Amino acid sequence: MKQLWDIADFVRNLHRRLRFGELSRAPLKLLRLELRGDEAECEWVARPPDPWDSFLPPSVGERHSSLQALEDSLAVRNLLFSAMPTISSAVFRVYRQDEGDRAELIITGTVTREDQAAANVCSLAMRAKLCGLRFWLADGVLGPFRSEEYS
Repeated sequence: MKQLWDIADFVRNLHRRLRFGELSRAPLKLLRLELRGDEAECEWVARPPDPWDSFLPPSVGERHSSLQALEDSLAVRNLLFSAMPTISSAVFRVYRQDEGDRAELIITGTVTREDQAAANVCSLAMRAKLCGLRFWLADGVLGPFRSEEYS
């Protein structure tokens, strides 16, 4: 029963604390949360570019949504481990919804409770990589993984 309460706390905190991002006001869409012993799998859809970014060059909105996806990944990691003390590792998959309602994988990786970036690491991308996340970042924009890369 305790594990159910922990799951409920995680989902409530996810919706409460990550309702809005700093660079996008759209909510995160949690797709799946699965627990197996001391491991978890968590999948969600990254926030799209903010509507206010539509007046800027498209690359600016793409960079903002990419930075927001990385920030959200680190925040979800922190929420997951604080809400569920029995979890030692989690597999994350973050998807981006494209124009044709297809989802493409943009961030994946296994994060552990022990792997934390040092407080003095300024680069958001480096902090995410040090925590175990994998992604392709070119000119500040997250690129999709090809199926052979993550299968």
